[in-house]
Amino acid sequence: MRHSFRFLLVLVVLALAFGSFVGCSKEETPAAPPSGQTDLLMSASNPSFQRAMAIQDKHTAKLMADPEIIGTATTIGDDGAPAIMVLALNEEAGRKVPATLDGIKTKVFLTDRIVAMGKPPSGTSHTAKQTPPIQLGTSGGWRYDLANGYCCGGTLGSLIQVGGQKRILSNYHVFEADIVAGGNNLVATTGDYIIQPGLIDVNCAATSAQNVATLVKTSSLPNNNVDCSSATIIAGMVRDDGAILEVGVLSSSTVAAYLNQLVKKSGRTTGLTRSKVSGLNATISVAYENECAGGAAFTKTFTGQILIANKASKFLGGGDSGSLMVEDITTNPRAVGLLFAGSSSLAIANPINAVLSFFGATMVGI
Repeated sequence: MRHSFRFLLVLVVLALAFGSFVGCSKEETPAAPPSGQTDLLMSASNPSFQRAMAIQDKHTAKLMADPEIIGTATTIGDDGAPAIMVLALNEEAGRKVPATLDGIKTKVFLTDRIVAMGKPPSGTSHTAKQTPPIQLGTSGGWRYDLANGYCCGGTLGSLIQVGGQKRILSNYHVFEADIVAGGNNLVATTGDYIIQPGLIDVNCAATSAQNVATLVKTSSLPNNNVDCSSATIIAGMVRDDGAILEVGVLSSSTVAAYLNQLVKKSGRTTGLTRSKVSGLNATISVAYENECAGGAAFTKTFTGQILIANKASKFLGGGDSGSLMVEDITTNPRAVGLLFAGSSSLAIANPINAVLSFFGATMVGI
């Protein structure tokens, strides 16, 4: 999500810019699957999961015709076999879901609405103004993201390479969601400054933040399957190795998500948090605003997304939008996905390779 700040009353407001998910902090996770068995047991390359995903896709439109059903995914059932996860807003809707679909068991998951994404955690501050060159996984956003009595912001997630440029990667709804003149007489434009920290952490006063990059407007939404945006770094303002707070330098390689995969992220609001992948091939509808605290812009239905356990918003919270999700290893982890939405029980990420493909980019790492 991105985060909003009520500057007229000087109150922090959890104005989530997700579709219907939110974030959280540290969470207990199970042990990783035995070495060498990941692809066999829990990945999208497994033929049994491919069959389940095909059946999920076949039935998704009909299931989501019920407004109380807000998404589907493929997961692991209680018997260890592939199952179709159905995201329901209440028990009544869940009871309408068939026990099986074309021979595949269903698993109803109750959640609140998903939205495009507090109090900072103790320890390393992810909201403080850093001495340049800054590390990522920190508060940031569009310099002019202030309208309708609020200011907004999110997370400067990671560093990517696009041709000869190194760019900060975050979400569309963090960097360039302002598409109407509306409450501030501005729209996001290529060349606009991206700041650190975001306006939400400097009492909505951009002069108290620092310019670290310039926006490259690419308008990934509403016509693409990724919520992403990027900004070219200003020389000397961002570590050119792409180091992320409490994560360090990444691998330049990426890895596909698999079920029960242990993951972590470094973000503006909840800092360094850990969880596990709970669903693949998710279809989710997310609503977007046309500026900070603005009106409805569009609703986007994403397909092929990654679901992550987010109990009590302990993995991903408001303001963590734009965080990079990586595998939970100590040294040079590989990127898995770009976090952009959530609820108090689930988080959602674009697969990282889909994001990189959109830009024609690679991860900055070793």
